[in-house]
Amino acid sequence: MDLPKSLPERLYLLAYDTERQRMTARSDLGYMMRAGILAELLIQGHLADATGGPVVRTPAVSDPLLDGVLQQIAASRRRTWQHWVGKSSRANVREVRERLESDGWIRVEHVRILGLLPMAKVTVRDPRVVKRLRTTVTTTLRGGQPVARLDPRDAGLTALAAMTRLKTVMPRAQWRAARGRSEELADPIAPVPTALRKAIQAAAAAAAAG
Repeated sequence: MDLPKSLPERLYLLAYDTERQRMTARSDLGYMMRAGILAELLIQGHLADATGGPVVRTPAVSDPLLDGVLQQIAASRRRTWQHWVGKSSRANVREVRERLESDGWIRVEHVRILGLLPMAKVTVRDPRVVKRLRTTVTTTLRGGQPVARLDPRDAGLTALAAMTRLKTVMPRAQWRAARGRSEELADPIAPVPTALRKAIQAAAAAAAAG
């Protein structure tokens, strides 16, 4: 069974609840997409980690979704990974969703809640794709295989899912129990998972402060 090629697309599908047929982690989804894009750029070698944040190693990339973020970083002064996880995150959710829809992975219906609030209702066309992604994550997390021998996207997907403790994969208690392993899996895309956690925590603190 085929899967979407990039990390942000896989992460989006992983956040889908196949039983309730709806997206979960909506408040964190934008940060997750940005983290997925940054991780993909690291894996492909277009970005590198340096003191103060990411640095660009290649002038462009053929994928428009990835290239948009790469060009933002290239045009900016050095900023932290956390900054880039939070930048334009809502727009990236829409872009990832539109790509998945265009490629036939999902169906999107634009509706209004109570006739007022617009919402995109997402349906995954083949739930087996989501189940395969879940299996990939749980196998990667529990398999004990050395990180260096793993597909970097499998390791990255698992590390990012662990950082947000996606309930579509497993309960939070099981994520906590596997914290040591998830930190190992984060190494190939360090420091993106840490930046994701900090961005989510900062947003939650800002919301709590009113």
